[in-house]
Amino acid sequence: MSFNISWRRFEYSIGALISVIAFFVYYFTLCPTVNFIDSGELSAVACTLGIAHPTGYPLFSIVGWLFVHLPLGLRPIYQLNLMAAFFCAAGLFFFFRFIIFFLSEFFFKDRKRFVDKNENLSSVQLLQIFIPSAFATLILGFSETYWSQALSIEVYSLHVFFLSLILLLFTKAVQSELISQKSNSGNKAVSRCWFCFAFVLGLSFTNHMTTILLAPAFIYLYFYLHGFTRRAWELLLWLIIPFIVGFSVYLYLPLRGSQQPIFNWGNPVDFERFFWHFSGRVYRTWIFASTESAVKQFNYFINSLGDEFAYFPVAFAVIGVVSLFKYRKVVIIFTLFLFFGCIFYSINYDIHDIDSYFLLAYLTIALWVGAGASKVVSYIKNLRTAIIVALIIIISSFIPIFSHYNQVDESKNFIVEDYTRNMLKYIDSEGIIICYQWDYFVSAAYYLQIVEKFRPDVVVIDKELLRRSWYYVQLSNRYPWLVERSKKEIQEFLKELYKFEHNKPFDPNVIEYYYERVIKSIIEKNYSTRPIYTTQEIEQKYTRDYNRVPSGLAFRLYNDNILHEIPQMEINFREPKINNIYVDGIKSLYAQAYMNNAIYLNMLGRKDNALLYLDKAIQIQPNYEQAIHLKDQLTR
Repeated sequence: MSFNISWRRFEYSIGALISVIAFFVYYFTLCPTVNFIDSGELSAVACTLGIAHPTGYPLFSIVGWLFVHLPLGLRPIYQLNLMAAFFCAAGLFFFFRFIIFFLSEFFFKDRKRFVDKNENLSSVQLLQIFIPSAFATLILGFSETYWSQALSIEVYSLHVFFLSLILLLFTKAVQSELISQKSNSGNKAVSRCWFCFAFVLGLSFTNHMTTILLAPAFIYLYFYLHGFTRRAWELLLWLIIPFIVGFSVYLYLPLRGSQQPIFNWGNPVDFERFFWHFSGRVYRTWIFASTESAVKQFNYFINSLGDEFAYFPVAFAVIGVVSLFKYRKVVIIFTLFLFFGCIFYSINYDIHDIDSYFLLAYLTIALWVGAGASKVVSYIKNLRTAIIVALIIIISSFIPIFSHYNQVDESKNFIVEDYTRNMLKYIDSEGIIICYQWDYFVSAAYYLQIVEKFRPDVVVIDKELLRRSWYYVQLSNRYPWLVERSKKEIQEFLKELYKFEHNKPFDPNVIEYYYERVIKSIIEKNYSTRPIYTTQEIEQKYTRDYNRVPSGLAFRLYNDNILHEIPQMEINFREPKINNIYVDGIKSLYAQAYMNNAIYLNMLGRKDNALLYLDKAIQIQPNYEQAIHLKDQLTR
């Protein structure tokens, strides 16, 4: 039985359809504004063509700048979030084509059933190749982590696009090489495949350096194919050229950095700082930190795996792995290198938001899911029964949408923007705020202040970034008066910091001493001309000479011990449908702020107002023991 459509046309049509379906689901669950962690910084960098945190992500910054300038008439942050949806959806198109190619060329022993792709599509090809591939692609597209990357600006949307494209190009190059070896034909077509792969690989590195996690699998299959022959090494040398052409996008960092953009993380204007930045030197203390951390991250991966794919597809993945072990030893080793190369690196990275680092492992699992579904259908000899089973499989691929929708839906998520606006609301004109709330406030403030011009008069200083020498260059460009007033203290600190940054003998206590002097100097030298604020997490040792008076979500510093009037705190925020540690974190900060204001109002003798604030704190965080205890004391 055959259909009146060619393999190629059907492949492109179904791939495009899957991408369109995914894009619309992503669109309806898209975050409308700035989100947690790096969202604000990355959007501000894209809008201003700046330099992001390590490893710099130059390609992402350039693509983001181009995307945000498309004449769509949307709010910049929403347009950039839409870019994430676009690249994740486009990545599914290439992932679908990759699985199609993988199953037809590498999975079945009798691949002759599938190699003639110029003739009309047969029922066998539809049931054993296309439906399992569509199933696996949809399972991936609506898995929790992949879907979440499509909903707000992050570098991983472009990363998964490249992962799928590179896997397709690499396997096509491998197959071209195999055909060439069997037919003893020329190598021009083969070389084009390899050169295209090498260029895209280099380009991918300029978006995210974890592209390196593909290396173990690629190296294994490359040398299995070629052996350690002269031809193998010669081809590798030739492939360096297109790879370098793609990788050359990294020149953006020193070129743009020398122009001193508003956001110039790392100030990579010379080779030393460029190398520090693109190699992610600052993050090395979090990589391979401890065995305990690795065990914790591995347990997290295992425990969350079922929910990641809505459980039932994992059974197909197991069938796929077993089938590959039985029939395709070389191919299973290739996929295991993909999987464990990713897992080994990721579990040894001690960060909270680790899920996105497992993306290559999730892509591999989806590949196994496709192989398992294909094997299940191939076991069924009755055509009618096979069609029924295939239809059940393809329909079930939409189950993760219903399973994950409430967990990932960001369409009502305004909590970060609301928190940032609420924070700045109680900062007086031209105030300075020292804080350490990157995930909730500092990053988002970058976007709102610079791009949307909301309270640009407020100076937001990240307390921990003051430990980095490049940060003073950025501060000097934005607020030259600030750096000039504390010039002596900053120079003394940078002199000691130089030893640490260049691996010279240093005394951590001396560095900490001068670092503390910098913070105290910023407060002291600007106190008489500007209101100074800190947030709750800033340690008391930096402000011990000042009285902390609640002012909304922050504290205003006063150099006296008298009681000051405080502004009436009216916090409005829209609680999102999703619930995670970051949402809980912001709600906890709101509750703490109400608690701090209640304590101070009670000191002012306004017990009724204090009780009102305590009620609001308990309403936000029902198990807030300190607020409950204080309320009990005040109502006795």
